[in-house]
Amino acid sequence: MRPMQHSSKLQNVRYELRGPILHAAKKMEAEGQRILRMNLGDPAPFGLEAPESIVVDMIHHLRDSQGYCDSKGIFSARTAISQYYQTKGLMQIGVEDIFIGNGVSELISMTLQAFLENGDEVLIPAPDYPLWTASVTLSGGTAVHYLCDEDNNWWPDMADVEAKITPRTRAIVLINPNNPTGAVYPRHVIEQFAELARRHDLVLFSDEIYEKITYDDAVHIHTAAVAEDLPVLTFSGLSKAYRMPGYRAGWVAVSGPRAATAAYRESLELLASLRLCANVPAQHAIQTSLGGYQSIGDLVKPGGRLREQRDLACKLLNEIPGVSCVPAAGAMYLFPKLDPAVYPFTNDEQFVLDLLEDQKILVSHGTAFHWPAPDHFRFVILPSVAEIEEAVRRISSFLGVYRRKAEAEALAGAAGIPAP
Repeated sequence: MRPMQHSSKLQNVRYELRGPILHAAKKMEAEGQRILRMNLGDPAPFGLEAPESIVVDMIHHLRDSQGYCDSKGIFSARTAISQYYQTKGLMQIGVEDIFIGNGVSELISMTLQAFLENGDEVLIPAPDYPLWTASVTLSGGTAVHYLCDEDNNWWPDMADVEAKITPRTRAIVLINPNNPTGAVYPRHVIEQFAELARRHDLVLFSDEIYEKITYDDAVHIHTAAVAEDLPVLTFSGLSKAYRMPGYRAGWVAVSGPRAATAAYRESLELLASLRLCANVPAQHAIQTSLGGYQSIGDLVKPGGRLREQRDLACKLLNEIPGVSCVPAAGAMYLFPKLDPAVYPFTNDEQFVLDLLEDQKILVSHGTAFHWPAPDHFRFVILPSVAEIEEAVRRISSFLGVYRRKAEAEALAGAAGIPAP
């Protein structure tokens, strides 16, 4: 029998967050080793559970959820989403502008498939959530990464964004709040994106899944709120703020001039119909989630668990010699830097693998998020205070051994003797 080969469409597709390093960690766990996981943004394993009222409401509707629903989603959920955006000033977003999917991940792929021609270019931030790059590639497009500036709160370098616009550019992706940096973009930055889109006739794809998770004085601004005259796709869902990623309830809202988006909306309806419908039970959680008391506020305010864990993790990481970390203004991650003069790693994937094998701790390497240099890693702030303290202790121990070895080699080289 002829061996089954993978499609050539996958040749340049990578999703290293669940790649070889995770496989190595699973192998170690299967051998009985305990791994401290600081790699994935899933609240559930760390005791951050969905509010009970949401779970009860979904259970209440289970008998009504056994059949297919409308391919765009159940009417009550889409109404709740539309009304939520209208309370934020987005009056143009109506019920028929909402498409519900099995998490934002499904909708990213679906919306790009409906939009891109082979060879079209999409501007995506670096660092990014890597599903965006993978989905653009699978849709026949080319991902072009614009840089975010670590020295300026990890906000996008707008000069770099504009420099990378070509005649093939069709869209710009914003991830706000950003995964993995935790940056939250102020209004003037979003307005600059909108102005670029106007001048170059581009569509804005705005990933806002962390919109309710902000710290200190950071305020989330919806991209659609400053670009009412432009086609904007706004993505959000229940996975993060409501701590229910396994339920797979996400949505996209299409806004902008209706005449300009009419054909595209028809394409989205076709693709939504081809997958029949999204997970029906989880859709019954949407209306309850968006209304009433928002428990995420307790977690991000001063004294709240996520806020305190962010502060602690950032403080401890910055205390490691040769490590610097910009405090996250939102989301659930930090993206610390390893000073190349102190830690001249040429392969950050190997660094993370060595750290895993030596210290039994799992983090994500920076180039997995399409950061161009091997000098960053992503650190998740969801684990408890005790686990964060232990994780940073292990990282510090590993890096300390590396520093001492490098110093010994440098001294030996200066003295003209073989290194120990």
